[in-house]
Amino acid sequence: MKMKCIIVDDEPLARKGLQEYCTDLAYLQNIESFESAMTAGTYLTNHPVDLMLLDIRMPKLSGIDFLRNLKTPPLVIFTTAFPDYALESYELNVIDYLVKPISFERFSKATQKAFDYFLLKQKQTEADYFFIKSNQQLEKVPFNEVLFVEAMQNYCIIRTASRKLICYITLKAMQEKLPADRFMKVHKSFIVSLDKVTAIENNFLRIETSLIPVSRNLKTEVISKITESKLLKR
Repeated sequence: MKMKCIIVDDEPLARKGLQEYCTDLAYLQNIESFESAMTAGTYLTNHPVDLMLLDIRMPKLSGIDFLRNLKTPPLVIFTTAFPDYALESYELNVIDYLVKPISFERFSKATQKAFDYFLLKQKQTEADYFFIKSNQQLEKVPFNEVLFVEAMQNYCIIRTASRKLICYITLKAMQEKLPADRFMKVHKSFIVSLDKVTAIENNFLRIETSLIPVSRNLKTEVISKITESKLLKR
């Protein structure tokens, strides 16, 4: 199994060096390289990617601003000549922060960390359940039982038909645990199970007896994802 990887860096020599490093690692597949964040963003809208090697200081759009604006980013390793963004980058949950010039040993260590995390996510998806700590114990939660997840500051409430689990975890971290093809963040405070939605009512989704708000800027995308061309028209 390989991770599909893209490189985003405005320096041709930096891209070439990272491409060569990727070639030497059996678990990496460098599928594309881009000289700007904007062209990479266009590519990501239509192509699934597991890992992004991302420069920070680039013309027009920095790597940090680019990452902040991605709705469902892949795993990210920053590759930069400037060490002063490290603290800011870790607030974005990146896998690692590599300062140029990057040795192969350091690159290998960072990408191996990403690959280990990638494999863990794959196993969780294949297992069709996850464990979460709630009320001082680990609870097993099948994906198909989750109705929606609601954020409360640094906590989340996981709602199923029979349970309400309060967990010390951010919504972003919770989103990473859930399969992207079955769950979607529809609001800054809510993730829903797409196949549990029974109605779309103005700017709300109905799931059993609950109404979940949908962000206005996401409404079109949410409706498209839920209906998936199954919408009957006159």
